Amino acid sequence: MLEHGGRLRAAAQRHAIALEDWLDLSTGIAPRHLPLPALPDDAWSRLPEPDDQLEALACRYYGAEAVLPVAGSQMAIQALPRLRRDARVGVLSPCYAEHAEAWRREGHRVLEISEGSVHRALDGLDVLVVVNPNNPTGRRLPVEQLLDLHARLAERGGWLVIDEAFMDCTPEHSLAAHSQRPGLIVLRSFGKFFGMAGARLGFVLANVRLLAVLGELLGPWTIGGPTRWLACSMLADQAGQSRQRESLAQDGERLARLLERYGLRPAGGCGLFQWVVTEDPEGIYQHLAQRAILVRLFSHTSSLRFGLPADENGWQRLEKALAERVRAA
Repeated sequence: MLEHGGRLRAAAQRHAIALEDWLDLSTGIAPRHLPLPALPDDAWSRLPEPDDQLEALACRYYGAEAVLPVAGSQMAIQALPRLRRDARVGVLSPCYAEHAEAWRREGHRVLEISEGSVHRALDGLDVLVVVNPNNPTGRRLPVEQLLDLHARLAERGGWLVIDEAFMDCTPEHSLAAHSQRPGLIVLRSFGKFFGMAGARLGFVLANVRLLAVLGELLGPWTIGGPTRWLACSMLADQAGQSRQRESLAQDGERLARLLERYGLRPAGGCGLFQWVVTEDPEGIYQHLAQRAILVRLFSHTSSLRFGLPADENGWQRLEKALAERVRAA
């Protein structure tokens, strides 16, 4: 399995620091969630009901014509390659590594390409995968550019797969409103923006024919009753969504300013994380880990990704650790 952020228990064991003492900034998950609804007993005791308004509420929230709930967008990432055979797949890299791995696992020919070479490579591709905003760089491609890429692929039955796991803070840049077009597939993550990663919920936005095929492949009851219930509550809470969006925007800007103040100016980011390219990523990672602060290390791009602290104590701990690093330099 590929390495991911959030492996706090492994970090605690590796550094011999108690689990409860850690500040986990290694993921791009919102550190606070919307108010949790009271769950009825039958959410636990009955099979999930497909007519509970989850799909309708998700369509309204995303501005899409049709959606398919899945057990986290990771499930869709692994399943979509099974719907094609012997495809030539381009993955705009660097990005979330599971995309390329999932297509390779199903026997497809995968080419990891840069943004600058995508137009030259497109005529040789059946599928193009783009993470937008990118993870970990935070780079966001314009809607018009992506729609142009989609049109060129769709002319010959190709797909454009857009992973918008971090788009909720900037919904105006989403392709969700165009997702009914054949060959355009948009993936959304519920857990990151809503701070509910443990609920394991995501959505595939696409034309109804493709969603039906994917739904048949995945089978019934992919989403548990309690997750469906809390998701309906949060997707309907427009005031809570606005507060969450405003809070994350402020925290994202605060994190960028804090990192820059201590010589780690972000090279990119979004409302949920900041990305720093540095000459000594391993040294900074270890310095923070020795103080029970976990960030995400990307050795192959000499970079670090910082998530958001959940409270003022977390902010102060991060600032103190960064200040100590500057003094020791």
